[in-house]
Amino acid sequence: MLTSLIRRYPGRLLTGQQPIQFPARVNFASQRVAIALRSKKPKSDKPTTQYFVDSKHIRAAGGRGGDGCISFLRLWCNENAGPDGGDGGNGGHVVLQASSDVRDLNHLTAILTADGGDKGRNKDCHGKNASHTVVKVPLGTIVKDGIGKVVGDLDTEGMMFVAARGGAGGKGNHFFVSDMEQAPQVAEFGGEGEEKAYILELRSMAHVGFIGLPNAGKSTLLRAISRARPKVASYPFTTLKPHLGMVQYDDYEQIAVADLPGLIPDSHKNKGLGIQFLKHAERCSVLLFIVDVSAEEPWNHYHTLMHEISMFSEELANRPKIIIANKIDLPESEANLQLLEHHVDVPVVPISAKMGTNVTELLKEIRAIYDSIVRKQKERDGVGNEPSSASSVNE
Repeated sequence: MLTSLIRRYPGRLLTGQQPIQFPARVNFASQRVAIALRSKKPKSDKPTTQYFVDSKHIRAAGGRGGDGCISFLRLWCNENAGPDGGDGGNGGHVVLQASSDVRDLNHLTAILTADGGDKGRNKDCHGKNASHTVVKVPLGTIVKDGIGKVVGDLDTEGMMFVAARGGAGGKGNHFFVSDMEQAPQVAEFGGEGEEKAYILELRSMAHVGFIGLPNAGKSTLLRAISRARPKVASYPFTTLKPHLGMVQYDDYEQIAVADLPGLIPDSHKNKGLGIQFLKHAERCSVLLFIVDVSAEEPWNHYHTLMHEISMFSEELANRPKIIIANKIDLPESEANLQLLEHHVDVPVVPISAKMGTNVTELLKEIRAIYDSIVRKQKERDGVGNEPSSASSVNE
C-alpha cells in the first residue's frame, strides 16, 4: 500500500523507519513556505488537566463602602469641641483589563470580588479607599450581560471594563454640621457594591481548528505537531474541552492549533453538547476536517460535518478549509483515499498522525493558508498589522 501511495504522491513521506521522497499534492502558495520546527524539549510525563477555556460565566461583586463615624471631640480645655466623625472609604471596583499576558479564561474564578472601604474614625479621620480588583483577560474578550447583550469588547492592550462598581463611603457626623444643627448625632452607612453576572467569550481561540467525528484522530495529530498533551484513548468523546497547541516555524512565527471536541449528527439541534462544540469552531480562522479514511465511505463523514456547520453558521462554512485523510497506514485506506478525492471538492492531504506519515507536508499547507489569510487581512485593512485572530492568541 505504501508503494502505491508513493507513486501517487511523489514528495517527502515520513515513516517510522526512513524518509521517503514524496511531493505534496496540495499547494496553496507557490513561494517558499517556512519550515515547522520540532521541539527539542521533551514532553512532561506527569498527568495534566489543563485545557483551553474560551467561554466562562462569572459574577462580579464590588466592595462595600465604609460606614461613617459618630464622634464628638473632647479636649482638656473644651469638653464640647464639636463633632469629629470621619467619612468611610469607598469600596473597590471589579475591573476587567485586556492583556497579552494571558491566553484564555482558565485562571478566572466564578465569583470576582473587590475589597470594602475602611470605616471612618474619630478626629476627622476618613476611612481608606479600597484598591480596585483588576483581572486580566485575553485580547479580544467579549463581555455579555445576563441576557446575552454585548456590553464590552476588549480588543486593545490595556483596555478596561468596569464589571461592578464599589459602594460609596458613608458620611460621618462632621459632614452634617450646619447652622441649625451644631451637634448632629447621625452618620451614613456605606453603600453596597454592585453585583452583576456576565458571560465572557473569546473572539478568537486559535488560527486552526480540528473538526471531526469522534475517534477521527484529532488529539493524536495535535500531539504529533505540538507539545500539547490531550487525552488519547480508543473510545469516543475523550476530548470534552478544547486543547491548544503551538506550532513553531523557523521564521519565528507561531500558529495556534486547537483540538476541538468531536461533532455528531444533529449537533446544530443541540444534540448532546452540539451548540457548545460548534461555538468552539466559530472561534477558529481555518477549519481542518479530520476524516478517518479507513472507515466505510469516509466522504460521508465530511458531508455530515459540513451539514452541521452550515446549519449552524453559513459564515463559518465559507472559511478556508482542507480535508486531512488520517490513518492511511491501515490497509483499507488506499482505496478509500481515491474515492474520497473523487467525492469532495476540497483539497485532501493524506497523513498518518500515529506514524508521522506526511505530517511535515501538512504543516507546510497550514502555514501557506495562514500566510494567505494574513496577506488578505493586510490588504483589507491597508495597514501592516496581522489579523485579529492572530493577535488574540497567545501562549
